[in-house]
Amino acid sequence: MAKRDYYEVLGVSKGASASEIKKAYRKKAIEFHPDKNPDDKEAEAKFKEAAEAYEVLSDPDKKARYDQFGHQAFEGGGGFGGGGMNMDDIFSQFGDIFGGAFGGGGFSGFGGGGGQRRVKGSNLRIRVKLTLEEIANGVEKKIKVKRKVQAPGTTYKTCSTCQGTGQVTRITNTILGRMQTSAPCNTCGGAGQTINNRPSDADAQGLKVAEETVSIKIPAGVVDGMQLKVSGKGNEAPGNGISGDLLVAIEEADHPSLQREGDNLHYDLYVSIPEAVLGTSKEIDTVTGKVRIKVEAGVQSGKILRLRGKGIPSLNGYGKGDLLVHVNVWTPKTLNKQQKEFFEEMLEDDHFSPKPASSDKSFFEKVKDMFS
Repeated sequence: MAKRDYYEVLGVSKGASASEIKKAYRKKAIEFHPDKNPDDKEAEAKFKEAAEAYEVLSDPDKKARYDQFGHQAFEGGGGFGGGGMNMDDIFSQFGDIFGGAFGGGGFSGFGGGGGQRRVKGSNLRIRVKLTLEEIANGVEKKIKVKRKVQAPGTTYKTCSTCQGTGQVTRITNTILGRMQTSAPCNTCGGAGQTINNRPSDADAQGLKVAEETVSIKIPAGVVDGMQLKVSGKGNEAPGNGISGDLLVAIEEADHPSLQREGDNLHYDLYVSIPEAVLGTSKEIDTVTGKVRIKVEAGVQSGKILRLRGKGIPSLNGYGKGDLLVHVNVWTPKTLNKQQKEFFEEMLEDDHFSPKPASSDKSFFEKVKDMFS
């Protein structure tokens, strides 16, 4: 089933401010919170859907990508890895949004009943450099990543301070009555567990650095600076916590002959004066290999040949861009005596006098056509 528009999910317009988006999410989250809707799968789905929409629309960079590319901007490992957010993600990332709606900021956990708060490991960030060909066709990269994992032999025990909940509750008498607040446990750092035994090569949290090969599926059409997310491939958390994420920043490598502009590509083709006069055929680069194109006799410098569908696939699935071939007639800077005499004779030849036809487009019209 296709995903709903994030603005529709939260019930806000595309021009909504950050505070309006936050307010709308809080309203939806409280309405469908699992504590208010125990064992209600439909409410759970809407709770997760609202959190997913807020995770994107509350982040200026992600919001800009979503406005431009839609849900496609987060496919193939981006956004939520195609699997949505789980309840631990939501509570760990957006717990403060509920304020005192559920026991002063604490949660009973999914399904109610005083469940344990799970700590999430830290995220890792890497850069992946892609060629234009890889961007055009999509690619799967296998990257070696050094991440913290639980050291073999490490054991944990329930925290005696918070009794495994990861939080401590304090009740304060005020002029307005008794106020209850919750905060992460200082003893276990909110994990609900403390180390019982750890090997010598583990750190204070029972973690050690290990190298792992991570497979990253990158969809066709990504752009330089875009960030994808591989869920669960960041640093692990101690005890029964959940792993952080691996954030993958895309870097586009320069191509020797092609230049990218959105989904379109540009190629500068140089032809000699004889080739421009007589016509020729030339082999040029594309992102899917070389192709041969025909250059008509009498071609003018500045002519743009459009090869439709030879550009970059649109990330939102709306076809492909074009390859725009810019014809440049190369004028020699030096001539021998015979060549110079020939062109001096042609100065008086009517065939060599400029005669632009009404169908010949100006420079500005050509630029306009490029973006049409």
